Amino acid sequence: MEKKKVLFISQEIYPFLPKSEVSAHARRLPQITQEEGKEIRVFTPRYGVINERRHQLHEVIRLSGLNLSIDDQDHPLIIKVASVSAAKMQVYFIDNDDYFKRKSTLRDEDNVDYPDNDERAMFFCRGVLETVKKLGWQPDVIHCNGWFTGIMALYIKHIYSKDPHFKSTKIIYNIYNDAFDKDWDPRFFEKLKMDGFPSKVTDSLKDTSFNNITQVIVDHCDGISVASEELTSELQTIFDNSPAHKIGLIAEDLLSKELSAFIDKVVDEPVLV
Repeated sequence: MEKKKVLFISQEIYPFLPKSEVSAHARRLPQITQEEGKEIRVFTPRYGVINERRHQLHEVIRLSGLNLSIDDQDHPLIIKVASVSAAKMQVYFIDNDDYFKRKSTLRDEDNVDYPDNDERAMFFCRGVLETVKKLGWQPDVIHCNGWFTGIMALYIKHIYSKDPHFKSTKIIYNIYNDAFDKDWDPRFFEKLKMDGFPSKVTDSLKDTSFNNITQVIVDHCDGISVASEELTSELQTIFDNSPAHKIGLIAEDLLSKELSAFIDKVVDEPVLV
């Protein structure tokens, strides 16, 4: 029986960035999924704060060089890679000077959300998908970690839905008690229009608040899971009301088996709506 292929994407991964709830999960989940017999790939942004020399990042020339148009502006896609030897896995990094050279992650030195985080998320998600196509690797499911990765669900269900490479790919969104504080650019829906999204999607995203964007993301997911011990009441309601396959917070000693079984369920069983 062919191994299921799981693409993990995360807004941050330890040890390339300091340990946090998201970065620790993003480091652990691919390893245990691989140990359960599945094939994995892992992608994250290459923020300027990541020390390339210390972590031995290097550019993959054959995967780099594509230009992605965001808001009618071309941005070159650069792909780098590094290894997590203890986990026996490689991590691919999506890089671009316009979006990721700055010496911080998603907030500036005053802890204020970057105003172009919507564009950065668009570039990241599209960069991942185009790179996976170049790798010739077809994921059965994409497991998204952190709000920065959530709009991957929109791209899979709309823009890449007819691409033979992703036509059967499912989406799992891992919900953390982590949010952006400042609404995204009110022109976000216009930028999605330029990418080819239908009006039913763009109209739903004229409200660029965290809770509304999360609701639209979850509406496009095949599976949702909980990664934090407590969620806000708004996130809990979104989780509870979703028709997608769902799994709550998994105890550490059960994580390997239950996560693997959940991935199998999402891949093998259609969502009943």
